Amino acid sequence: MTDELDGSHWRPLRVLLEAIDRDIAALYEEAGLDEVRTRFVGPLIQLGRHGPLTIRELATRVEVTHSAMSQTVAAMRAAGLVESASGPDGRTRLVQPSTRGREVLPFLEAEWRATEATVRELDAALPYPLTRVVADLEALLRDRSFADRLRAHLARHTEVGTGAGTG
Repeated sequence: MTDELDGSHWRPLRVLLEAIDRDIAALYEEAGLDEVRTRFVGPLIQLGRHGPLTIRELATRVEVTHSAMSQTVAAMRAAGLVESASGPDGRTRLVQPSTRGREVLPFLEAEWRATEATVRELDAALPYPLTRVVADLEALLRDRSFADRLRAHLARHTEVGTGAGTG
């Protein structure tokens, strides 16, 4: 048996996703959109379609935490892609695309559609599509959460690693 510390079982998946992300980022560079990061695209599209939005609303739409979206909005603001606007009650701050954000939006929407088409094409070509793998994993985790499974394994590894129970 190999030691779990000698590798990462899902590392190849992470490496693959990072490579895909780099390929998408390269498209932005080729298009002269050096200020665009891949993590900006989903929020910018949502703002273009539904904005202006609060950070909380935007976080909900792209399914990330408020904190993560706050950091992303700050980075998009620094890149000149979004700006703040006053909300209806004067206390609420809204985020909306800047002039530059609106200029790049058609390309980003086209890239998003092309990426989705490419991912669907790859998924359809697999004998066991990744979307099915994800659904199967979600079903397994509904039966017993990742956290519960993790705690059970941690308890076994902690006993072995610390010599607990010997005496």
